[in-house]
Amino acid sequence: MSSNTKNYHAHGGNEWVVGGKLTFLPGAKVEGLDELLQGQGSSVVQIPYIQDSEATTVAAMRTEHNALLAALRDAGLMAPAPDES
Repeated sequence: MSSNTKNYHAHGGNEWVVGGKLTFLPGAKVEGLDELLQGQGSSVVQIPYIQDSEATTVAAMRTEHNALLAALRDAGLMAPAPDES
């Protein structure tokens, strides 16, 4: 009979390796997770309200589309153009 352990301690117990499913039951607590995820994009970003399009020409639609793209970039939801970085 063979065994395949997906979850185990490594490096003298300094590391816990999880290769299987990790389940948190109600009431479980994870300490230090907020600090670990800080700066990892864990917060929700809202862009400013953009009203529905009322464009009646292709040129007007292009202007509105570019404004939407700019709002996404300004909120950090889209990378800047390669020449802007």
